[in-house]
Amino acid sequence: MDELRIENLSKDYDGFLAVDNVSLTIQPGELYSFLGPSGCGKTTLLRMIAGFEIPRTGRIYLGGQDITDLPPYKRPVNTIFQNYSLFPHMNVFDNVAFGLRIKKVPKTEIKDRVRKMLTLVKMEDQAAKYPSQLSGGQKQRIAIARALINEPKLLLLDEPLAALDLKLRQHMLIELMNIHDAVGITFIYVTHDQSEAMSISDRMAVMQNGNIVQSGLPDDIYERPTSIFSAYFIGETNLITGEVIGIEDEYVQLRCHRGNGEYFEIDSTFHFPPTLGSKLTVSLRPEKIAITRSKPRNQDDFNILRGTIEDILYVGTHTQYIVRVGDLKFRVFSQHKRVYFDEKALDWDEEVWLFWHDTDSWLINEVPDGVEASVEPRSLPQRASRKGIPAEV
Repeated sequence: MDELRIENLSKDYDGFLAVDNVSLTIQPGELYSFLGPSGCGKTTLLRMIAGFEIPRTGRIYLGGQDITDLPPYKRPVNTIFQNYSLFPHMNVFDNVAFGLRIKKVPKTEIKDRVRKMLTLVKMEDQAAKYPSQLSGGQKQRIAIARALINEPKLLLLDEPLAALDLKLRQHMLIELMNIHDAVGITFIYVTHDQSEAMSISDRMAVMQNGNIVQSGLPDDIYERPTSIFSAYFIGETNLITGEVIGIEDEYVQLRCHRGNGEYFEIDSTFHFPPTLGSKLTVSLRPEKIAITRSKPRNQDDFNILRGTIEDILYVGTHTQYIVRVGDLKFRVFSQHKRVYFDEKALDWDEEVWLFWHDTDSWLINEVPDGVEASVEPRSLPQRASRKGIPAEV
């Protein structure tokens, strides 16, 4: 079984600690992602697995074998880079066959294996073309075929879709998953794109400052972040700080400051033992919040707040509302499930009610620096008209 095990791996460059004592285990056949912002150490970690960088401390084991000191060409590992690294003077067939020819595999076997590999990546009719005649997606397929034909135990992919446009990236993600399922070996995928990692991964690790801050199933990391960084980096979230004033079963009650000496209380689930009087943070995803003009019926397991719409951002599949509650701002996503043309849409400066179920928020054992509720967008989508937009309310 070709399990990859990393033990206490560290790497620094002239005093800068790029990877800081990282340990993890990747199971055979997994599609595992390293996710994080630029400079977090994910590519350095990948390059140490590939053998292009030597760790300062720690060991790397593949299938029980210590490969830490092996040069790249002696490791059963292949890497696909962002620029594909195809040979421009060779056609598609020769690019894919290159590794087999280096190993002096018989010509008849090379022909058969290359044909099967090109069929796997759906490029069998492009064998005579040169890289300059291929699209970005086709080059990516050839790079994958060339990496897989030597039958590695581990395939490393370093932001392989970064150079492609959005539609092609989405298509290639599906193709990569299909290829992974077909060959059955372990893939390790490095990306800074959260949607890519969430879509493609069996499991994933979120990295920050050379450390893995959270690892696990994509939906578990999204729904149950263990740090403010994980909560904010994976998708969008509202961060609300408060003081613990009550604990009952798996629920905690927080008293949150809304400005002008006023407070409100919210309930949330938790995964660690909170203490009365401590300051903690609730992560609340924007799509978990319902927004309406009418006050909802009071229920023990719902949080209900009243606020004013401060901004409306139209993004096609849904509308984002920025709602002010005292000095705090909440971001709310309202999906465009259907449109009622005879119904007045929510508009700027309108008073609305926000409500969500207790179990749809998640308690984090941290407090952000001076931030009560965070809704600042990473980029501003197209704004809706001041006349408002049709929305289901």
